[in-house]
Amino acid sequence: MSEGAPATAVDELLRLDGIDVRLSGREILRDVRFAIRPGEFTGLIGPNGAGKTTILRVILGLQAPSSGTVILAGEPRGKSRRSRAGSLVGYVPQKLAIEPDMPLRVRDVVGLGIDGNRLGIPFPSRARRELVAGTLRAVGADGYADARVGELSGGEQQRVLIAHALISQPKLLLLDEPLANLDIRSAQGIVAVLAKLAREHQIAVLISAHDMNPLAPVMDRIVYVAAGRAAVGSADEVLRTDVLSTLYGQHVDVLHVHGRVVIVAGEDGVDPASLGPVTRQPDAVFGGGAA
Repeated sequence: MSEGAPATAVDELLRLDGIDVRLSGREILRDVRFAIRPGEFTGLIGPNGAGKTTILRVILGLQAPSSGTVILAGEPRGKSRRSRAGSLVGYVPQKLAIEPDMPLRVRDVVGLGIDGNRLGIPFPSRARRELVAGTLRAVGADGYADARVGELSGGEQQRVLIAHALISQPKLLLLDEPLANLDIRSAQGIVAVLAKLAREHQIAVLISAHDMNPLAPVMDRIVYVAAGRAAVGSADEVLRTDVLSTLYGQHVDVLHVHGRVVIVAGEDGVDPASLGPVTRQPDAVFGGGAA
């Protein structure tokens, strides 16, 4: 199925076309296909070890696919376009390894997103200060701009990491498990920030998670990954017994329990990606790109 006319290269910021990855003879990803347009909020969902991080590494150019193509803003990704890809894509890692007593302020970390790849001390300027301040406001972190990063809570650190990635004004924002180990309130706050960025600034957001419950109210599309394969579409279209059984290669039950969707796969029991209620209209299904 599709949600209408196929997207053109002009419409798309990112397209993965038939991505395969094999490492040491082991198949990690097989025929992964999806596309993302400006302003879309896409959840990269699946259990740990399913291949989500490998997909992010392929997009970032850190892992070469065995076959298939990554297209950024209408052009194949390659070494010759490394600098351009860097300006198009912002990346938020899962954790920030900083000691609590390290004298690094929030505004310093965010400023490194502008000139952290240059040698020497950055020259202070009004324009730079205003850019840092505006970016911190955009993620709701301006209230602790002068705090030490190591003293922040997990949710506060994630906002700082988002600001660090955002300050270069990317068109596509990739986030690797940013909600891991956060309490419900902090996770909801991060999701609200990302949804606002997508909606108001037309930044495409691709966020990996093993639990899509906090993402359910704002997701436009799911890329559900299991066993190295991906089912792509709206939540209503992907979270079905027939689609996920094909994806897992075994029978999978999709159960609705107390307002949640629980996935039970084979003898291993409940899949870690236990999901919340979603009320989206169907668009694309297993095996295809974002229609």
